Amino acid sequence: MALALAGTNVASAKNGKEAKEAPAAETANAADELPQGQEVSETVIALAGWVVASKDNQGYPFAIMDKAAAQVLVFGGDGKLRGAAPALFGSAIGDHSAPGVAKLALSAIPGHDRTTPAGRFIGGYGPSEDAGRVLWVDYDSAVSMHPLPPGTPKEKRSERLASATPDDNRVTHGCINVSPAFYEQIVQSTFEKGGVFYVLPDKDSIEETFPEFAQSRAAAKGDDEKDARHARK
Repeated sequence: MALALAGTNVASAKNGKEAKEAPAAETANAADELPQGQEVSETVIALAGWVVASKDNQGYPFAIMDKAAAQVLVFGGDGKLRGAAPALFGSAIGDHSAPGVAKLALSAIPGHDRTTPAGRFIGGYGPSEDAGRVLWVDYDSAVSMHPLPPGTPKEKRSERLASATPDDNRVTHGCINVSPAFYEQIVQSTFEKGGVFYVLPDKDSIEETFPEFAQSRAAAKGDDEKDARHARK
């Protein structure tokens, strides 16, 4: 698979030291729709490991969404990777939703406000005004994850999702689009009872977006540097 997760050791959120190999490192039988040769960033790998080690997901399934790489990784409540796929995100670069944007019709949302907000969100299925039952990632901002919508030939969403590069995957009004197959086979069953969603930032720092994770990673780095100094004595 293109997922460079196997064999990864994760940092304990409690003390920053290496924990046992996390279940998040297990990729066997996971669905992989990522373009051939496309890797997963070290930040995503480290965040997945931290979520499992610290139990930040509280036993719920979780997803990590990397806007820059246009990737979605889905994990079960046990921390095992269930699948990874390319995704489409908000056309505007930014990490916050404009006030009142959730109340606007899609066509009325200004281009610069079509962002996918970054952060940690607790979401789940619920009703919507115009699309029936949807998987809300951030209900307050009206951001959901759903299969590629039909009837979007002008935006070429299918072509963008199928391309090997993430450079053309910013096209939505803020929601996250994945392939119908990935949604039906992986997303829908995994998040039937809700879950936790981690969306990496475009502009904000990791420290601003996930402060506890950043502190744990910094502590682990400090411990590694101490061990290296001791080894040189």
